[in-house]
Amino acid sequence: MSKKKQNHIAFTGNQEWFDREYTGKEVYRRLWTFARRYKKLIFTGAVLGMVTGGAWAPLFSVIQPMINGMQAASDAAATEIAAPATPGTTAEVVVPVQEVVPDQAASLSAAEAIAPTPEASSSEAQPASKLERQTKKDAEKYQKYVDLAAKYLGKIGITGPTAVLIVFSLLMTAAILLKMITQYLNQYFLTKAGMIVVMDVRNAMFKHLQDQSLAFHGRSDVGRLMSRATGDPEIIRTLISQTMSDVCRAPFEILTAILFICYFAVSNNMVSLLLVAIVGFPLCMLPIVWIGKQIRCWSKRLMEQSAGIGSRFHENLTCIKVVKAYHTEAHEVLKYEDYNRKAYKMCMRATRWGILVGPLTETVAFALAAIFVAYCLATGHGLADIIPLIPPFLILYKPMKQLGRLQVALENGRAALQRIFSLLDVHQELIEKPEALPLTTFKEALTFQDVSFGYTPEKGDIVKKASFTIKPGQMFAVVGSTGSGKSTLANLLARFYDVSDGQILLDGHDLRDYKIADVRTIIGAVTQEALLFNTTIAENIAYGSPNATQEEIEAAAKLANAHDFIVAHPDGYQRIVGEKGFVLSGGERQRVAIARAILKNPPILILDEATSALDTVTEQQVQAAINNLMKNRTIFAIAHRLSTIRQADCILVLDQGVIAERGTHDELYEKGGIYRKLCDIQNQNA
Repeated sequence: MSKKKQNHIAFTGNQEWFDREYTGKEVYRRLWTFARRYKKLIFTGAVLGMVTGGAWAPLFSVIQPMINGMQAASDAAATEIAAPATPGTTAEVVVPVQEVVPDQAASLSAAEAIAPTPEASSSEAQPASKLERQTKKDAEKYQKYVDLAAKYLGKIGITGPTAVLIVFSLLMTAAILLKMITQYLNQYFLTKAGMIVVMDVRNAMFKHLQDQSLAFHGRSDVGRLMSRATGDPEIIRTLISQTMSDVCRAPFEILTAILFICYFAVSNNMVSLLLVAIVGFPLCMLPIVWIGKQIRCWSKRLMEQSAGIGSRFHENLTCIKVVKAYHTEAHEVLKYEDYNRKAYKMCMRATRWGILVGPLTETVAFALAAIFVAYCLATGHGLADIIPLIPPFLILYKPMKQLGRLQVALENGRAALQRIFSLLDVHQELIEKPEALPLTTFKEALTFQDVSFGYTPEKGDIVKKASFTIKPGQMFAVVGSTGSGKSTLANLLARFYDVSDGQILLDGHDLRDYKIADVRTIIGAVTQEALLFNTTIAENIAYGSPNATQEEIEAAAKLANAHDFIVAHPDGYQRIVGEKGFVLSGGERQRVAIARAILKNPPILILDEATSALDTVTEQQVQAAINNLMKNRTIFAIAHRLSTIRQADCILVLDQGVIAERGTHDELYEKGGIYRKLCDIQNQNA
């Protein structure tokens, strides 16, 4: 198998079952649905970015008038000093060169300095060339700077070229200060908008995951979901705060520089330069577009491989007891290092393509600049023609690099947004009807009517044609071998899944006709695995009953036989239980979970192997508490320990998803069927 083929297999293996492809237009249009709520922030930041990009325009327009005006004024002053008196005219006092002060030269109008000489008076009728007109305009602009300098700085004794340079420096400082302020505000507003959008996307993803049924979570890897919901949205912040900042600023900086170059070329009879700009700029974009496709491909692979790293990390820590028990630490380290090595290779491939954009763009840009300079020198243009174009070309350098990075960022963003929207677009929620009925209590009967259910079509039905009716206050129990469908019946009753066929009727209405929240309110459950949150015992017991008082929490703990071991610890009910209740024993965790269900006080209580982790004495005590709870309450119990369900009103015996037997303990035992065999096996092992 080729290396390319192996890479492809590794790539697709890291995808989730719900992943799909989106176009760039689709993902960025979807992103705008999150961002448009903050369009004022984004618009303000964008406008400030445009102002930042165009801040150089006033400086570009000053350079040539300054150079031409100062040169013309200098030439005029030198001419006036050096010219001899004409014979036959009134003698003039020639001022010595050393006594000419700079303001005298500067006070001579630059427009007068380029006025036609007597020798050229005969040609005054001829129209001035475009270059001459531009030179005259430059001289007039320079004269305005001279007048401005004389108006404000002449009062303090600063005149002439020095004053003009000071005014020019102040204007430059003001432009740079404006650019700094607008750039800061541009990045501030866009960063703020980006962080808020990231927060909204994460909240939306978390809510979406909460809404999905257990069928979705059963097929999805927790570690990969964590990476997708926490890491990938961070790319959005970069897109809005940094990339959008570049989008708003860099093109305007480039446009400002190019427009000035074009204007300068037209004004100075350098029109052929426009051809360089028109042809050259697209040449800079070609490597960016070509490389961008490669970057998107490897960025997506890298994100999926990184999600695999998170998944391995989460899985290892979750199963750390198994790892320790089988002494496979070294093996786990090797597996984790292999994931990291693959991620490193993908990262380097994406990096190599990414860093190639800058050098390629710079090379093309510098080549175009060199061609321009060579063109100017070859056509005999002077220093005054070249110097004004140096700043625009220097300014072009940074935004051109930013534009190169922009393509990289957009492709990375597209890869991340594809993963985000793939998750948001998968819908395996339980459907709640728009006209769903309210449900406050359980009054008449709970009926399973020919219920069938399978987790996947490939594996077929786990429960087949199950039918039975539970009355309020009754205790129903389900027994059977592993995989017979006991827990599936409980999951269907709590509406964790919807039936594939048949109906579950609650007080005469299909369970799917009620509001899901109401169904969960009247049905409490203690699952087979006692799951606790990493917080205090009191908060774990009160989970689902946020308004419970301390007295009610303690009362529920006493009924579950948990109060004594809780208060035996110095922290009591404020003891932190650790990850999944790690600091508690299995029996203690189970009793806390039972106390949580007792505090909720639902009309229907599901006990899915609720006493499986308890010792014999504790089991008897908890069973006594359950017997007390049975008054005016319906119990649906699943147990391997048949001794805990002897008092059940009805016992259902499941065999490969089919209810093979039903009746009380005594009735089933007398039949001598499956139930009796299970009882005899347990009695022999007792």
